[in-house]
Amino acid sequence: MFGISPIGWVHTLGSLPAIPLALYMLIRHGRIVPGSTSGIIYFISMVIGAATAFLVAHQPVSYVIGAATIMLLVAGYGVGRLPGLERTKRFIETICLSLTVFLLMVPTVTETLRRVPDGHPLVTDLKSPLLLGAQGSLLVLLIVGLTAQIVYLRRQGRVVA
Repeated sequence: MFGISPIGWVHTLGSLPAIPLALYMLIRHGRIVPGSTSGIIYFISMVIGAATAFLVAHQPVSYVIGAATIMLLVAGYGVGRLPGLERTKRFIETICLSLTVFLLMVPTVTETLRRVPDGHPLVTDLKSPLLLGAQGSLLVLLIVGLTAQIVYLRRQGRVVA
């Protein structure tokens, strides 16, 4: 079904929980919250998805997305453990983890449009206007979302200080 291999299903089903978890945390908290239960499950799901991307990738850019996702996850989840940079940690964490959501959604949207409906996908060409529009929309959401998160964190920092 959908031309997905067994390891492709592991990749898809392993990373699938990250989508609703990211949406939930972004709506509820305005960011990915690493220490929460949702944040821990998001991390595990993202690692499964990013690591298995190397096994299912058909495009060279997929390797870059997988590696970048792993690096951003490590940075986003690890920055809080570093000494110093107290004021900057939350910015780094928020930016890195928001970028992981973007890197999750670009291939998700791309592969969904290229596979659904089964046998007659909406997109057959990577340069399709529908696909490029969807990817462009994700980029706009990233820019607007990151801007809003940074403004919020800066205001929060002024209140505390």
